[in-house]
Amino acid sequence: MKFLIIVQDLRVAGQSEGVVSRSFLSKLRDLYPKSVIDVIYLKNQQNNDKLGLLAVNTIKEFYMESKIPFLVKWINRIYWRLFSESYYDMYVHKRYGLVMKKLDHEAYDHIFIRSSGLDYETIFGAKDLPILRKAIINFHDPYPLFWYPGANGILSKVELIRLKKMYEVISQSKACITPAIYLSNDMEHLYGSKKKFYTLPHLFSEKVFDLSDVQHVFKKNKKVTISYHGALQFGRNIGVLLEVYEELLMDNSLYKEHTEFVLRLKGQGAFINLLRKKYSGIENIIILDTLNFSNSFNEQKYESDILIILENGPLYSNVLVGKAPLLASLNKPVLCLSPERSEMRELIKDERYIASANDREEVKRKLEALLISRLNAEQEVAPFGDYFGDEKFKQRMSEILND
Repeated sequence: MKFLIIVQDLRVAGQSEGVVSRSFLSKLRDLYPKSVIDVIYLKNQQNNDKLGLLAVNTIKEFYMESKIPFLVKWINRIYWRLFSESYYDMYVHKRYGLVMKKLDHEAYDHIFIRSSGLDYETIFGAKDLPILRKAIINFHDPYPLFWYPGANGILSKVELIRLKKMYEVISQSKACITPAIYLSNDMEHLYGSKKKFYTLPHLFSEKVFDLSDVQHVFKKNKKVTISYHGALQFGRNIGVLLEVYEELLMDNSLYKEHTEFVLRLKGQGAFINLLRKKYSGIENIIILDTLNFSNSFNEQKYESDILIILENGPLYSNVLVGKAPLLASLNKPVLCLSPERSEMRELIKDERYIASANDREEVKRKLEALLISRLNAEQEVAPFGDYFGDEKFKQRMSEILND
């Protein structure tokens, strides 16, 4: 078989989509070792992405300049007022489309189009092109942004027009995939589509990363280290967890002597500074700067004992946390703080590893139980079962490709 994969992000830093797309290519190669896998990389940043680690046949890079000409911005100010449509979007999508228009899509058995960020330039760029009829398009998040749980988007005329355009893209595509069960169901309903949205969860493969950099790994000082590496956005709530951990430190000197909580936070800089100030006098709570991927991975793998996951909220989350397959690969206990309805509640069946984000008593009870368990014994666990396993990937890919 011959695969063509069009991607927007293969970075090893920044958005989780780079990690996910690299891992997808790795798992695809493992599943189809004799197939041809060609990659078109429509990148909008100049990075050293270490593409040589990817086991594909060819990679062609196209740099998509992110700086928009002044004339386009000027026209956009008038255009959207007259037509309630973004000229800026039209300009950007056309640039992506020009690259895809030149591709020999007939030479391939299967085509995947993956995007990054919240604007879906690669998917929109394929609109009305012959390649789209043969393409499986990947929605990593809800679109438009207004439908993103935890976001503060406004349902404007521009957003409604984007919704209509995406409906046309979906109608023209061969198939659609998302990484989450809830998201697949929601997107099918939102777009009124008779086309099934398949679920292909995020993946993680160590083989496509250089993990040799350990220069800034935090070395644990206590027997049990809790860790959270990630952003504070889309309603993710770290406040309750910090408060109940502080209470546990005061309740029992054992936790103060033998445990610590290390946080690597990004986003909401002012709020992070407030957290640093609030907990500056508690030596067991350590709030540090973020790391590059290699250091972060090694710190969580070798220096962490309990891994924290924050889902979007506060009421509902239909997206799969990008780091979930990575954390699953470490076989360590997790504590996932979730809204009442969420994707992670579908995946984590063992109640020890999941709690309602705003239920202080439940969070405290389950955190303490994990601390006690880890203080008494270190053993591998599988909070996600085999959900991210290779056999599951094989089954899902077979279903999608045979659509």
